[in-house]
Amino acid sequence: MKTWKDELEGRMPADWATEIDLFENQMELRRQGKVEEKLFAETRLRRGAYGQRYDNGQRNDGTGTKALAYPNGALTKGPDTIWDAPGMQRIKIPFGGLNPDQMDVLADLAEEYSDGICHVTTRQDIQLHYVHFDDTPSLLRRLAAIGITTREACGNSVRNVTACPLAGVCRDESFDVTPYANASMKFLLGHPDVQDFGRKFKIAFSGCRQHACGLVNMHDMGAIAVTREIDGETVRGFELYVGGGLGAVPYDAVLFDEFVREDEILPITQAISRVFARLGEKRNRARARIKFLVKNLGMEEFKRLVLEERAKLPHDDRWAAYLDELPSHGEKPLKVGASLNGAARPEGFDAWCETNVYRQRQPGYCVAAVTLPLGDITSHQLRELAAIARRYVGESVRTTVEQNIVLRWVSEADLPQLYEELRALGLSAPGAGSIVDVVSCPGTDTCKLGIASSRGLAGELQSRLAAKAMELDKAVRDMRIKISGCFNSCGQHHISDLGFYGVSRNVGGYTVPHFQVVVGGKWVDNGGSYGLPIGAVPSKRIPDVVTAMTDAYLRERQGQETFQEYTQRVGKKALKDKLAPFTKVPAREEDASFYSDWGDPREFTIGDMGTGECAGEVVSLVDSDLSLAEAMVFDSQLALENGDFTAVADKSYQAMLQGAKALVKMRFLDITDDPDQIVAEFKQRYYDTEIFFDRFGGGRFGQYLFRRHEQKEQPTDTAAGRQLVEEASLFVEACHACSAKLAAQGSTAQGGAAEGVTSTVVTLEL
Repeated sequence: MKTWKDELEGRMPADWATEIDLFENQMELRRQGKVEEKLFAETRLRRGAYGQRYDNGQRNDGTGTKALAYPNGALTKGPDTIWDAPGMQRIKIPFGGLNPDQMDVLADLAEEYSDGICHVTTRQDIQLHYVHFDDTPSLLRRLAAIGITTREACGNSVRNVTACPLAGVCRDESFDVTPYANASMKFLLGHPDVQDFGRKFKIAFSGCRQHACGLVNMHDMGAIAVTREIDGETVRGFELYVGGGLGAVPYDAVLFDEFVREDEILPITQAISRVFARLGEKRNRARARIKFLVKNLGMEEFKRLVLEERAKLPHDDRWAAYLDELPSHGEKPLKVGASLNGAARPEGFDAWCETNVYRQRQPGYCVAAVTLPLGDITSHQLRELAAIARRYVGESVRTTVEQNIVLRWVSEADLPQLYEELRALGLSAPGAGSIVDVVSCPGTDTCKLGIASSRGLAGELQSRLAAKAMELDKAVRDMRIKISGCFNSCGQHHISDLGFYGVSRNVGGYTVPHFQVVVGGKWVDNGGSYGLPIGAVPSKRIPDVVTAMTDAYLRERQGQETFQEYTQRVGKKALKDKLAPFTKVPAREEDASFYSDWGDPREFTIGDMGTGECAGEVVSLVDSDLSLAEAMVFDSQLALENGDFTAVADKSYQAMLQGAKALVKMRFLDITDDPDQIVAEFKQRYYDTEIFFDRFGGGRFGQYLFRRHEQKEQPTDTAAGRQLVEEASLFVEACHACSAKLAAQGSTAQGGAAEGVTSTVVTLEL
């Protein structure tokens, strides 16, 4: 009798089936202690299997006991290893392309192995949370049987290849990039030349320069479709960019070549991969992305090495084999395209059409966006959406980088009925691609690096904005809000009109969740520019900040100014001044809500440090010093805004020195203002002892100070200046985190020179 595994074997690609068998064997060897955990961690990450956070109190029974019953049993305590509790499984969806059969299986897997939720990510992947690691092999086999893999969804590998969800139907594209994105994914998957990277490598394809669907500027490698007339023929090619990336310090991608012919895109990608694998950083993960290699070498030298590598590559038929299939490529509409022709419009239909319907370049057809709050869709909804797709569009479904799903090739005449069916499922919310459509990373819900609840804040903002969506001016509706739980920008806060990333502050002995407010980002032009943080605000005041900022924008706007243009005109100082009314944290006795995070009723506290006895507010000396460091960072931003790069270098360096000095004074009060002594003491007392190290990246950020102290680098352009400002900001945030950690330990003198010194306070007269 055939088992379920035998049934699947015939439907899985043979090489995928073999790989999953090998992975299952590696799991068993790890259980037996025959494979080191460090090696096995990379092995499972390359299969998309992550550990998950469990100290958050989220998705619980409301009592904070984490008593949710998972598919294979209840979790009652935090996990000690990957085996002890459910984790997260990332599933690669190349260019976001899905069909109804795949949607059905994803719905089944979420229901059987997860918590019944499929989560769409900002890179068009699907993630399942609360998956038991023991279930991974069976889950992978069921995915492989429908043509989906999780291989290299994580780890030091080529991640999911993304592309514009409108590719092939966009009115502004040069040509459809779908087959090129798909060919890149197939060619690079498991390729031996991409197995020895120091860090991950992300690729994106865009059909045009002006829109944001591909976000080429923020990718390790990005390709924009272009055409040229050569010998009287229209030739397809790509404007190729390399070295972009968000993360803690974002980098703009750099133009590699204005025109790479279509038959050269795969060999050039292979050559770039080989150069990155050979010369990219391996030991220091903080500088192991290709953006650092490009910066260190310079584009001219990097390109020379790549072209030299390209010339040595042995021919591979796969480089151009897919090009023969291009004439037959293209989705076939399920129905004849027909206009709406004055058909009856259900209640809410017009508002939905305004934001969620895009008219294709093919007459009579539309793309309908299904807005997914926080990127989540239930198993039931996904299964029913698959049925809807079968009735209206066949296999033309894609995920988007804004965490939604789109149905392509919808006949305009079917829009009212489609809307009614989506409404019955709770999937007809308008606002796709608007300020209501808030993007968020998982944050403290499930991510081990999360500092503040990005999903909780996103949900609150969505609820408030949706309630008054019809009253919002179009200029505000067209804005984007993106939120990350920490500085790593998984929520893409750097490229939004209003971005927020989670930090914390110590207030009266309690840790209070805050968000840094980021302005100046540009979503269009493929993520055209990055914003910078202008100040930290308590989490509970962020909705008020959004209201204040958008109101000020409408009040002070000139002509048809976009929000990004407005922020550039008024300047960072004026914007920071608008935050001032929202930065104060009331005493816990006055308003305890500030001391918990959105969506989590528990107190966000680390213990009482003690309070002063004067008739004034007592602030620890380190907090006062770190506040000064923040002010210095902001001064460096103003210098950047004025194009004074010498001042940028000096002020950002001084901000880091001030942060380091603040920490040193906690243990060694007689520190001078001599930079050499400050850096030496900081290194000896905090860096070498790894006290500065934590899951937020303190070790990496400490290197920013050392490099600046030794090299005294001077920026020569805005991008280099922005990098120095970002690094200073992150270093000061790491100082805040280190200070809070020491406060939580109950002593600031452990291992220090000033034994017995516990804390110093400054009294601010009221």
